[in-house]
Amino acid sequence: MEQFWLQLKQLYVDGIGEKNLWIMDIFIVVLLTLVVAALLSRFLVKLEAKSQNTKNVWDDALVTALQRPAKWFVWGFGILTAADMAGENSPSELLQSIENLRQLGVVVIVAWFVNGFIRRAEANLVSPEYSHKPMDKTTAMALGKLLRISVIITAVLVGLQSLGYSVSGVLAFGGIGGIAVGFAAKDLLANFFGGLMIYLDRPFAVGDWVRSPDKNIEGTVEDIGWRLTRIRTFDKRPLYVPNSTFTQISVENPSRMSNRRIYETVGIRYDDAHKMEAIVEEVKAMLIAHEAIDSNNTLIVNFNAFASSSLDFFVYCFTHTTNWVLFHEIKQDVLLKVMAIVERHGAECAFPTSTVHIPNGINVPLVNHQA
Repeated sequence: MEQFWLQLKQLYVDGIGEKNLWIMDIFIVVLLTLVVAALLSRFLVKLEAKSQNTKNVWDDALVTALQRPAKWFVWGFGILTAADMAGENSPSELLQSIENLRQLGVVVIVAWFVNGFIRRAEANLVSPEYSHKPMDKTTAMALGKLLRISVIITAVLVGLQSLGYSVSGVLAFGGIGGIAVGFAAKDLLANFFGGLMIYLDRPFAVGDWVRSPDKNIEGTVEDIGWRLTRIRTFDKRPLYVPNSTFTQISVENPSRMSNRRIYETVGIRYDDAHKMEAIVEEVKAMLIAHEAIDSNNTLIVNFNAFASSSLDFFVYCFTHTTNWVLFHEIKQDVLLKVMAIVERHGAECAFPTSTVHIPNGINVPLVNHQA
């Protein structure tokens, strides 16, 4: 093989001369780049197929992140090497700066690969396909964003250094400019630190149902950014809340409740006062025996008040479930059973009525219809 290349090179020299030999070298470099790119592409396809056979967080992320940057690295290295060879035989100033472009290209491709790896690892860590106990989505998003920002800042600084700029000068300018930016963008910084507090304190996470008694905020958290939190209201409208708002208001997180409460008042007629005790006892026994009611939590059924048109007793208990739809089905079942108990004792649920008492009665004269 080596003899073949020497003969080919000699034929080329004989044909075009020693001075133009560098063109043949560039051709060989480009040809080798094509071959290596093709082999690498086939290798990466096989590697990806193998990684899909196992559910591992890191190797899947690594192989997926490596696909495009590796191909661009081979092509970039080959093309810049060929351009570097051309620059040695050409007076063009553009071709003389190939070394800087090569260093900058390496920085960009490495940053691209690391960012892709972080993004894919973040997705894998919160996926139940890769773990029996997935990482909290909010935590994974926060760590992913911090790592990606760190990679980008580092890549920019290294890239500037490779282009000949002084990093120390850039950092000094950034320190002076940071003061001016801090005054000009104080709201932006307030939102940034508000988002950081959300990530650290974790009053809610993506997917939680939240509401605020201080503001007209209620819905499901869809995304927690560094400046805004996106909440989907129950009528399906997106609500964008600046993160600094959450440092000034109280936030309720119903998604983290341990139980849901049933608290209802039932009134029976005054004529059924003698049946109240038996009704209350049977309702309480029904709740204790109900499989959907948490009898280990507070459970109260008591005669409560002499109302204007009824004798009231209240039902106070908690369900095992926190699911909103299932809770209402259980509540409906409990109330229907309470009504059935009231009716079984021959009593009736009261409604507002008025009774007029006339001490001496009313004499109604008889009317003679035959007259």
